[in-house]
Amino acid sequence: MGFLLTTLIFVVIGIIASLCARICCNKGPSANLFHLTLVITATVCCWMMWAIVYLAQMNPLIVPILSESE
Repeated sequence: MGFLLTTLIFVVIGIIASLCARICCNKGPSANLFHLTLVITATVCCWMMWAIVYLAQMNPLIVPILSESE
């Protein structure tokens, strides 16, 4: 449930950031497209980084080895 909920949160944040970029930085059609591309790319990159870290914890490559003295 955590993965889908956080993915939904990233989508909502991306939509809000896109609307803010559209409203605050309205300087023409080409600039709007550039700002929208930057916001979407940043949102996707942040989500991918979070998803990779989250999924890597589910099946770690290195398993901790406990010593018997502890």
